[in-house]
Amino acid sequence: MLGDLSKREIIDFIAQQSIGRLGMHADGETYVVPINYLTRDNVIYAHSGPGKKIDMMRKNPNVCIQIDEIQDTFRWKSVVMWGKYEELSGEERQQVMQGLIQKIMAVTDDKAKEPSHGIDPKHYDSLIVYRITMEKATGKFEYHD
Repeated sequence: MLGDLSKREIIDFIAQQSIGRLGMHADGETYVVPINYLTRDNVIYAHSGPGKKIDMMRKNPNVCIQIDEIQDTFRWKSVVMWGKYEELSGEERQQVMQGLIQKIMAVTDDKAKEPSHGIDPKHYDSLIVYRITMEKATGKFEYHD
């Protein structure tokens, strides 16, 4: 059976997952990268070191995120959401960073290791913490008994 996820199912599904693919477009180039995230109230929160991803989102804050769960070819869920990128600062930045660390560490097999996400530890203070506020989303699923 192939079907559409309801708005409630989309929100619940996004909250259950922790990895998505972030798509952005600027200066005639499209770029897609995986991100770790957490979500609250129809907002995706994530972080990044400085680089291409941040540069592109600063130029064009309109982005999309694709999140899926694939058991096999005939059992899967997939959501695509569109929204706007915005950088965080101050207390909100600190709270989101703590939430991201807790969520990432909750799903790791080795709690003694710290995830680097390709970021040199001496640059942690320069991490950019951001939100993407959901403007629209669609979701599909397939399963067979």
